[in-house]
Amino acid sequence: MRPEVRERIRALGRELTPELIEGTHRLFAELHARAGNGEDGGGTAGSRVTRDLRYGPDERNRLDLWLPAAAERGARANGGGERTAGGGRPALLFVHGGGFVRGDKCIPGLPFYDNIGRWAAARGFIGATMTYRLAPKHAWPAGAEDVGRAVEWLAEHVAAHGGDPGKIFAMGQSAGAVHVATYLAFPRFQGSAGARLAGALLTSGLYDLDRADRNEFQKAYFGSDESRYAERSSLTGLVRTNVPILASVSEFDADDFYRQAALFVSEFANTRKRYPRMLYLTGHNHLSSVHQIGLPEDSLGPEVAAFIEAVSTASAE
Repeated sequence: MRPEVRERIRALGRELTPELIEGTHRLFAELHARAGNGEDGGGTAGSRVTRDLRYGPDERNRLDLWLPAAAERGARANGGGERTAGGGRPALLFVHGGGFVRGDKCIPGLPFYDNIGRWAAARGFIGATMTYRLAPKHAWPAGAEDVGRAVEWLAEHVAAHGGDPGKIFAMGQSAGAVHVATYLAFPRFQGSAGARLAGALLTSGLYDLDRADRNEFQKAYFGSDESRYAERSSLTGLVRTNVPILASVSEFDADDFYRQAALFVSEFANTRKRYPRMLYLTGHNHLSSVHQIGLPEDSLGPEVAAFIEAVSTASAE
């Protein structure tokens, strides 16, 4: 990362204030514009996006599907028919953050989170960016249920677009990481077939609610009865899943995300007797970790791609 960019991120502070959110949006929108990345991702060379595919019954159960041009040609040549597991491209599902009460798969006038779908297609993956139900109208476990619905939708449909239903990866950031972690930790959210994920990527998430800082966003989603926070935490089940995980925390994350990352590492090491895959993203804050994906100086995207490719290769052996 260029020193001047790191300094601008550092100057925004570490707490999730409106100033940090707006400042990070402006900075990385500017960097994407300089790199020639479009605001809406549509019509980019080498990829095609289909918007607002419905994966569930709620109005917010929508996802955008990003296809490499080669995958689209291959699907047409194959007549759009089914492919068996192992015969297609990996698929990456991105689950946005927003403190459980806001957020969307794309932000009008900004490149987020089209940058992730576009990047996935550019790497030769199938990209999917999803929207899910929000608190307070939809409390725990709505987010995990919606992740499950989206994963099931991909498992049923991705082969027709050149993807491999056995190579679905979910990447969540902040609240999105909580929803992906909860999906993995509780088998009841995975359907009768069990977890269909080949791997998961958790960026700046919360895993142990009992030891997390309290705020109104958590109460809106997890409820005001804090005696139930332990049973709704993902940490215990998360470190026991056999689904490979790549987790990360950022240099300028707030203190609570550092503590949560440390709890994940400690619990994983004590349970599995080895160190988890864990990244420390130097120079980044809570948002910039995913806002940077697709830029020339992207430090997270290559790690995500390497993880997907390594897990996909191992599963094929």
